[in-house]
Amino acid sequence: VQLQASGGGLVQTGDSLTLSCAVSDPTFRDYTVGWFRQAPGKEREFVATVARNNWHSYYGDAVKGRFTVSRDNAKNTVNLQMNSLKPEDTAVYVCGAGRPIISMISRPSAYGYWGRGTLVTVSS
Repeated sequence: VQLQASGGGLVQTGDSLTLSCAVSDPTFRDYTVGWFRQAPGKEREFVATVARNNWHSYYGDAVKGRFTVSRDNAKNTVNLQMNSLKPEDTAVYVCGAGRPIISMISRPSAYGYWGRGTLVTVSS
């Protein structure tokens, strides 16, 4: 499974940005693809995902109400719409694929495949 994240850039506080994760695997529907982020000196943090188990969306506490994750099974993509961006959202955003159970969906260790990240920088 190969993943490629794109769409990062430099924005200002309050701006919006949409990231996209393209997955090159014909069994895309069999995987949960999650968005995570990692800021310098910090651990990888769960951002959002659409679970393959129930097609529900899940969000990290830091982004609830501001970010929206969506999945397009026809295009093999998972998008992350980020609104009301804050400087603390600055990080490298990466997408991962796996088959986690719901209780593990926010754990990076539950995802076995990772793509290269895309840098999001939010200036104050």
